[in-house]
Amino acid sequence: MMNALQHRGPDGEGLWTNENSTVCMGHKRLAIIDTTNAAAQPLHYLHYTIVFNGEIYNYIELKETLQKHGYSFSTHSDTEVIPAAFDCWGKECLHHFDGMFAFALYNNKDKELWIARDRFGEKPLYYHTVYHQRGQFEQFSFASEMKALWAIGINKELNGMMMLNYLTLGFTQNPIKPTQTFYSNILSLPAGHYLSVQPEKGKVQMKRWYNFSKQLSASPPLGDKGGDEGAVEQFADLFNTAVKRRLRSDVSLGTSLSGGLDSSSIVASLLDNKITSLHTFSAVFPGFEYDESKYIKEFQAHYQSTSFDSHFVTPTANDWIRDFDLLMYHQEEPLQSASVFTQFAVYKLAKKNGVTVLLDGQGADEILGGYKKYSHWFLQQELRNGFNGFAKEKRLLKQNGFLDEWGIKNYAAAFFPQQTAHQLQQRAINQQKEIASINKDFYNKYHNDDTLQKPVVKTLEDILYYNTFTFGLQELLRYADRNSMAHSREVRLPFLSHELVEFIFSLPTSFKIRDGFTKWILRKSMESKLPVKTAWRKGKIGYEPPQQQWMQQPAAIEMIHESRKRLVAKNILDANVLNASIQPKAAHDANNFDWRYLSAAAIM
Repeated sequence: MMNALQHRGPDGEGLWTNENSTVCMGHKRLAIIDTTNAAAQPLHYLHYTIVFNGEIYNYIELKETLQKHGYSFSTHSDTEVIPAAFDCWGKECLHHFDGMFAFALYNNKDKELWIARDRFGEKPLYYHTVYHQRGQFEQFSFASEMKALWAIGINKELNGMMMLNYLTLGFTQNPIKPTQTFYSNILSLPAGHYLSVQPEKGKVQMKRWYNFSKQLSASPPLGDKGGDEGAVEQFADLFNTAVKRRLRSDVSLGTSLSGGLDSSSIVASLLDNKITSLHTFSAVFPGFEYDESKYIKEFQAHYQSTSFDSHFVTPTANDWIRDFDLLMYHQEEPLQSASVFTQFAVYKLAKKNGVTVLLDGQGADEILGGYKKYSHWFLQQELRNGFNGFAKEKRLLKQNGFLDEWGIKNYAAAFFPQQTAHQLQQRAINQQKEIASINKDFYNKYHNDDTLQKPVVKTLEDILYYNTFTFGLQELLRYADRNSMAHSREVRLPFLSHELVEFIFSLPTSFKIRDGFTKWILRKSMESKLPVKTAWRKGKIGYEPPQQQWMQQPAAIEMIHESRKRLVAKNILDANVLNASIQPKAAHDANNFDWRYLSAAAIM
């Protein structure tokens, strides 16, 4: 299992077994904070043993608090804080952590193994259970990636329902059962949950520890100034604190820079924190309509007096074709598009330049309403509140490139959200049923209409909450974790500071979308630091490579044919697909079936 995860931790390894040989824990180390052997894992503290993946960003503050409670520390690592915090506060210690984590803590006194995952699911945790009888396991195995479980002989048992929903609709998650993966015998510990495992009794119990819904009614602290100015000031303070804490490292730091608002804001904050020798990493595609080079150059020109090193990579069709199997080996589950490969190439570039830790902008669109699709739900909410405000925002959103269309169905959805959710689910059911390329027996065996349910959206916050906690963000976090760790890099996400997220959700909708702009409060807080064209950039371009061109290459066409054959042989696709013409599509196009065939066949 440890050998299978060599890429996640090339700097050291450790193995520990308890006295009764009922618990064995292994760890592959990527040394980030306290790189000495003193902080090696499994780490022992009092009567606890821990293996830990991730970072506790506020470990310095927690150490000071715990020392006042009588605890002492022998390392400078953040790992040692976890067992001390557990000893002090019990399982409530999780609420004290600002971080990304998946850890397993064994209590040698109580004979309990406690496995916890961070609030948003930045770090992964998979497990497999062999039951002796109902409610009592014989063996329980867990790991950061599924390949470690396959390494000990656990079979790849395909989850047919997940595969059907992916091939037909592009779903990579089950919105009603977050433990499900694309393999029916391997489960994922959901974000904000923990497992209590009692090895000697064969008992395992899962519990949700982060109940974010309780935060939604909170009134935001707007500082001394109050109103817009106070909210913007408070947002800026929280964002800068999030960035500053994510700079804690004993190894080199850098950041992705796409040219968009989110990554540019992070770089601006880094420069504000007087980071020297800053490295930025970007993927560019000269001549491609969605190339972001000009925005990156504008940002560089704005900070021309500041020293930071920019690194660029231009992934090609040949690169993608050559490395596709390697990409899928690391990802383990299907992908939405070749954008994931672009990210893979950026982290590879960071490794080439010796930068271990990178800050990135994932999460900003989900919590701040950054995608174009959010304009529809925002306008539906505005329409219910009054026509004049709705008409103004509709005109400005369209003028600024954040709204493509608005029709009679949108007007209806504004006043009948429950019926709209039902109709959208029914549309997905019908669409799935009518796709001729799916083997009918496969469809009949695995279709589950309940998994195609759509959320009832009455406010913009409803859909932001759904995409952050139920369906959407988890997929992006999986891409980022696997792509970075494939190259032994660590990615940190300031926008997913829980204090920042909770603050944003507590604000009125107008702080997310206003005056025809998405992510209004972020733009407002950064307008004095960024180029105007970046801070108030119009339109939303998805981070994407020239996927359609790549898929037209002869080698790619051959890959697609072979993928179709493999899926037909597994009775997933109907044989008629072998005679159908290939349809190369851009990264964010709908019904991107040939991409899905490629991705699905690669994980089998």
